[in-house]
This record gives sequence, C-alpha cells and structure tokens, in this order.
Amino acid sequence: MTHHKRTTLASIGLLTAGALVLSGCGAVGELRDRILDGTRTDPTGRPTEPSAMPTVEEDFPYTKQGRLFLDTGDDTQTEMSITALERTDDHTVLYVDHTYLDDVSGSVQRMSTPPTLIDPVSGRVYPMLRTPDGEDTYGSYTDSGKFPIYEGVPREFRYYFPRVPADVRQLTFVGSGMGAMTGIPVQDVEKEQPAPASPNVDEYENTEPPEGTSITFPVERPAEDAKSGVTDLESFVDSKEASTTREGDTETIALHSDVMFEFDKSELTGEATEIVRKAAESLKANVDPEESRITVIGHSDGKGGDGYNAKLSEQRADTVSRILKKELGGDYRFSTEGRGATDPVAEEGGADDEEARARNRRVEFSYKVSRDSAKGGARDGRSEAEGALGSAARNVGSPAPFEAEDGDVAGTATEGDVRLDVHPLVRDGAYLIGTVSLTNTGEDPVELDLSGGEGRRKGGPTKFGKGTLGGFQLIEPETDLVRYVAQMRVGEDEYAGLAEELQALQPGEAYRAIAVFPAPASKVTELSLHAGPFGEIEDVPVS
Repeated sequence: MTHHKRTTLASIGLLTAGALVLSGCGAVGELRDRILDGTRTDPTGRPTEPSAMPTVEEDFPYTKQGRLFLDTGDDTQTEMSITALERTDDHTVLYVDHTYLDDVSGSVQRMSTPPTLIDPVSGRVYPMLRTPDGEDTYGSYTDSGKFPIYEGVPREFRYYFPRVPADVRQLTFVGSGMGAMTGIPVQDVEKEQPAPASPNVDEYENTEPPEGTSITFPVERPAEDAKSGVTDLESFVDSKEASTTREGDTETIALHSDVMFEFDKSELTGEATEIVRKAAESLKANVDPEESRITVIGHSDGKGGDGYNAKLSEQRADTVSRILKKELGGDYRFSTEGRGATDPVAEEGGADDEEARARNRRVEFSYKVSRDSAKGGARDGRSEAEGALGSAARNVGSPAPFEAEDGDVAGTATEGDVRLDVHPLVRDGAYLIGTVSLTNTGEDPVELDLSGGEGRRKGGPTKFGKGTLGGFQLIEPETDLVRYVAQMRVGEDEYAGLAEELQALQPGEAYRAIAVFPAPASKVTELSLHAGPFGEIEDVPVS
C-alpha cells in the first residue's frame, strides 16, 4: 500500500484561520514513538476460541468527559464517545467522537497521552499502529494538517491498533484526557466500517458547520508493514522479606539479603530458610511447567571491590539455589550467577543511601509464569493462601465494567494551593485503576511534580518512580505489602507510566490523573494510598 504524505491527529502541527485548529501531543507522543516492536506470549491461559468466552453485552456509545491540557494554558473540557471497537482479521479499529465543550480560539497544541488500548487481564499494551518509519499513525487525517474545532461540534475519528487476540473480549482505553475508560467491548466483524464517502473537514476548516453536523475526515488504512509496538505492563509488589516484578510472561522474585544473610556471610539465617521455602511454594504455583528453567542471580550494593562483590553475590545465589532445588524436586532446571553491584534497582548516593543499598543487596530468581496461574486459580490470591510469598500472589479478575464517572471522593489532602481528591480504586483484570483529581485552589498556575521525587518512599526502586503519579504507592493495612505504579517499556531499559503527563494546573480547574497498580487479593476491600508530597490517605475503598 502506498503511504501518502498527510497529517494524523497523533502527529500534527497546524495553523488556524477563524476556527480553532488542534495539534497533537509533544513529549508524550515522542516517548510513545519509541515503544518496542513485537509481541509477547500471552500468559493468561484464557481459552483461545471466542466461543469459550462469556458473552459481553454491548452498549455503545461509551461517553466520558475530561479536561484536556493545551499548550496555551487555555485548557478545555472535552467529551469523548467511543462509538465502536472492532476486531477484523488484520487490525483493531477504534471509532470515537471528540467534542470540545468550551469556547476556545486560536492555534493550539494538545498535550495529552495518545489513544492507547490495554488488555487488563494479560497486561498487554497496544499503542496505535505506526508507519514503517515510525513517524506517523494511521486513521483519520488531513492533507493541510488542520483539524478545525468548534464548541459543541463532534469530530469523528478512526484509530488503528494491532489486532488483539481472539479471546480478548474487553479492553481499557487510556489517553486523550479521559483517564481510564474500562470495559469497552471488542466487536468481531468481517470488515471495518466504510470510510466517510465525502469527508467534510476541508469544507468546515474556516466555517462552522450547521447544527447537528459532525466533522469527518479521510482515512488511511495501515500498510502491511505497519509497526506494531505491542508491549507489556511491568508491575512491582514489595514486602519486608521479598519483592516481585512481573512483565508479561516473565516474573522475578527478589529476596532481600539483609533478611537472608548476616553481614559478609553466604549462609542463610534461620529466618531466611523459611522465606526460601515460601518462595518455593510461589514457584510451584507460578512457574510454567513447560518452561521450568529458574535463573538465580545474586546482587550486592556498591560498597567494596568488584571482585569481592561478584564472589559473595554468587555464593549467596548458590546457597539459595541449593535449598530451592531441595524444596522443588527434580522437575526444574537451575542456573546461577553473581553480578555484584552491576545491576542496581535503586539509586545509591542520595539522602536515602542506606535504604537504597539495602534494596540492591538481594538474591533474585527469574522464570516464565504458568499460563494456568493467571487463568483463574490465583484469582483469590491462591499462592498467598498456601503459605507462599505474599508479594508473588497472582490476583486476576474480570475486566471492570464501564463507568462514566470516577466515583465519590474517598479522601482529600492538600499541598500548597493544590487539593488532591482520591476516588475509589477500581479492580480491572489483574490491576487496580487509581484515579485522582487535582485542583488548583490558588490564583496562579501551578506546576506539580508527583513523579517520585519529594515524598517518595526511601530506597524505592528507581524504575517504578516514573510517570505523573510515580511517587504514589498502595499499602495493604493488614500486611506489609506495597504496590507500586505499573510501568510500560518504551525503549531499551526505558519505562513510563500510563498517566497523562501533568502540565501547569490552571487556577480553579480540576484535572484527572490515573495510575495502574497490580491488584491485591479479592478479600482486600481497602488500601492506604501513599500520595507522594500529599502524604498518606487511609481507607481508600476497592470496588
């Protein structure tokens, strides 16, 4: 298919002549451009035949309102309606009507996360399909690069995504200032809807349409060599004895060495032996029996010489590996190595240097997860109930239904002129959607940093402090489990959150922000929110 030179909503720069004309996101879009190509093995174990999945009732359109950041600071209230979400043999196609509810004039640039789809059960993330050079997306476009906007006039857009697997029946939409729109049904069709026969965008570039008329655009379908960019959410759950990182079908359990070993020793303490036995129970529940290799890696902090650290970390890995082999039997294959201080997870040398060094002293074991462990057996925290590590329990539920509203305010805190309103946490597959509203109660614009700087937990993993709400964590009140904001891989060793990137908060306006966390067991009905510089908010309900 020939690729024509044109401009899509995801990558536009434009001028205006009378009407407001909108351009696409800047830094956020550039970051998404670097999302890695390729797909990964589905770890959910769901049936592959659509007939084996329960029927999902459709109730299109799904409509939500939100405030959209604009580069001029004249942020505007918008409404987005998802009118269809189709799966063809080749693609997933999203249809939306986007309407500005405020009177805005001039030429502006939209500062929002591009449309993104998430399978909340597998944690797979689907960005829009891109051209082979990665410079543009497919779907609705204009030759002039102008996207006219009139107050109250819908604009009909079409976006193309990689085809989601046949067993996926509902997806979560994020982006465009809407936070998270959960529970959007996927419609199986032989052919996508026809493109507008007579797009009218040029006709209404400078003239407001008659009442009841929508603005329509020409459509470019994806080329055969379109870039997919499918990636996975990576989650992190921490406790005093261990932490668990999960990305797609790969899981890594890290045992904290300060609990496991005496200083300068490689033999386990009495307490540590029981922890390794718990880890073995987690491995029995989670390791894929068809890919039973377990890699055990020892790590140290940055103190001491390289040779000494490498030797001690390898000795500790060997010690843990021996006990795991004894507990698990002969059905698993092991490999061990010591990396010393070459692969830290927390940044040393700062104000929390002691805590960061403790975080880096660890013994990890990585493995492929069992597809059955996410199929349903661990929906109620099965591995935790069997005496295994709480951080490694896999808690997978159904996708959340769609809700147009964020729910009642469950807690409030202030920092300077900014008020934080916390809404109930929503279970969505294997994750929790955390939604907050930020309101500038002062008289001047405020730029707020919630990305894990001030107010972050000491010694926290550097990777999971990224993104708008990277400084937020969820704490289970009856255990020591801490759940960090899930991240998605956007490049080699580069990660980002799913939240909208916060711009300057304008006086008197409320802005929505979201974070995605790994879900706790179904018995958990309340969590405490560590909200960065806002402090801790207790008793946030889980719905």
